[in-house]
Amino acid sequence: MKKKIAYVGIDLLFPVLEALVANGCEVIELFSCPTDNVTEFNTRITSYANSEGIPLKMERITGADLARLKEKGCQLLVCGGYYYRIPVTDAFPMVNFHPSMLPEGRGSWPMATALLKGLKSSGITAHKIAKGFDEGDILLQRSFPLGDNDTHKDYMDKVYACVPEMVSCLLSDFDELWENAKPQGKGEYWECPTEKDYTIRFDMTVEAADRVLRAFYGYECVYIGSDGKSREIVNGRAFRGDAPAGVETLPLKDGYVKVEEKVYL
Repeated sequence: MKKKIAYVGIDLLFPVLEALVANGCEVIELFSCPTDNVTEFNTRITSYANSEGIPLKMERITGADLARLKEKGCQLLVCGGYYYRIPVTDAFPMVNFHPSMLPEGRGSWPMATALLKGLKSSGITAHKIAKGFDEGDILLQRSFPLGDNDTHKDYMDKVYACVPEMVSCLLSDFDELWENAKPQGKGEYWECPTEKDYTIRFDMTVEAADRVLRAFYGYECVYIGSDGKSREIVNGRAFRGDAPAGVETLPLKDGYVKVEEKVYL
């Protein structure tokens, strides 16, 4: 079903917006928020707004925005990765795409936590936006396996692979899915990881260090050396054995960290 929609999000789940447009939706307004544009981005959504001449608001979405959308004939609001809680309205349906198998993994960074926990599978959920954070009734879910060597990037690639079919299904069977959405029940909220969670030390094993590095691959991790000094690293992996000559590495208890892109000393 083709709809006039508003889209809310950062680049993390930009494929959701692409799939909505590919299925004939007319985007009447876009909402995003400031990001560092180093590890989290809003450049794709900003570029899309500019190229298509669609109004884009970077400030927190408000009830007044929802009222304006209603006046403009908005039929659906879709969110895909957003820093702020969205007000709820009954003027039109509101759907969020969340990268976990709700009700497990509520919260702002379930991807990293799933990898830290060593889960063997996860997924993506489309659910109604409700007052409770990530607590709305479930419309659609798709699951995928997680391998022992998967990184944060691998996780998101699996999410992206699910999106086109999910969005197509959502739009084609929207009324039925909305009517038969399933309440989540109690669920499990995962707190956003803190610096402690993305810190590795010189005396950690390769297995322990690599789990952290995989969970936050593409984001900053902190390495603490035997001298007590901290270094910020991005895109590192841990390996057993002796470090190769001529390559910048950081020592671990039974191996080393190799940083693929950059080390901040």
